[in-house]
Amino acid sequence: MDFIDYYKILGVDKGANPQAIKNAYRKLARKFHPDLNPNDKEAKQKFQQINEANEVLSDPEKRKKYDQYGKDWKHADEFESANRQQQSAYSRGSQNSEQQFDGDFSDFFSSMFGGAPGQGRSRQMKFRGDDFTAELQLNLMDAYTTQKQTLTVNGKQIRITIPAGIENGQTIKISGHGGPGTNGGPAGDLYISFSIANHPRFKRVGNDLFTTVDVNMFTAVLGGELTIETLSGKVKLTVKPETQNGTKVKLKGKGFPVYKHEGQYGDLLVTYNIKIPTGLTDKQKELLKELSLTEFKNQADA
Repeated sequence: MDFIDYYKILGVDKGANPQAIKNAYRKLARKFHPDLNPNDKEAKQKFQQINEANEVLSDPEKRKKYDQYGKDWKHADEFESANRQQQSAYSRGSQNSEQQFDGDFSDFFSSMFGGAPGQGRSRQMKFRGDDFTAELQLNLMDAYTTQKQTLTVNGKQIRITIPAGIENGQTIKISGHGGPGTNGGPAGDLYISFSIANHPRFKRVGNDLFTTVDVNMFTAVLGGELTIETLSGKVKLTVKPETQNGTKVKLKGKGFPVYKHEGQYGDLLVTYNIKIPTGLTDKQKELLKELSLTEFKNQADA
């Protein structure tokens, strides 16, 4: 297998920290995502390479093995285990033991697959397949309800159920849908991370939602009813007389569904934004002046 420079694929230095790797992956994944490059085989291949590089370099253990063993990093555990066993046998003076490996793990891998001369019968060891990573983009309404989606991964269609309340950045594992194993070994797993876009009216914090609604000055002063939108439909609010700008009200159970807890929801927190009227008639302006004078007199008498 040829060496693949994962650092070069992501465009980062070998000493890059985890955040730099994460930022580089997200930027490239958006650029080469199949949804943005339909029927572009080169972009699809590039996207797979980017995911593979991120899957290795974002995992401290895998990155350490990759840095040490290069193209053979996937078999590092087998090499180290076999080396320890032979060192132990050699130290006990076993006559049947072969000479211990001196660190040339490429020779070890060649003998394991029958590629090195003079090694006798090859050892066909089973290896687990690679894990795959993918990013799925949703909007807030998508994440609000449980839904089913079909993904195409490595030429195979996978139908998954996405529970309501999935978090932005959350990752779920689909067992057995990664790369195929070697010599009959088990397949790897598929890890799907979710990117949830911002909503124009609602901000999500955990299971709670936040929104700002306009209230006209007359309703704020005199009180009244207000109809607002929520993710589950319209609701009516009672605005108390003399409501001040920035007043907050909480609507319990009108927030976001709690992940994998059916029937449980966060709250919706509404902030009132008092709107000053425009385009007033002369009569309306006169009435406001009278109201202003009355308010000024009451403050002076207080």
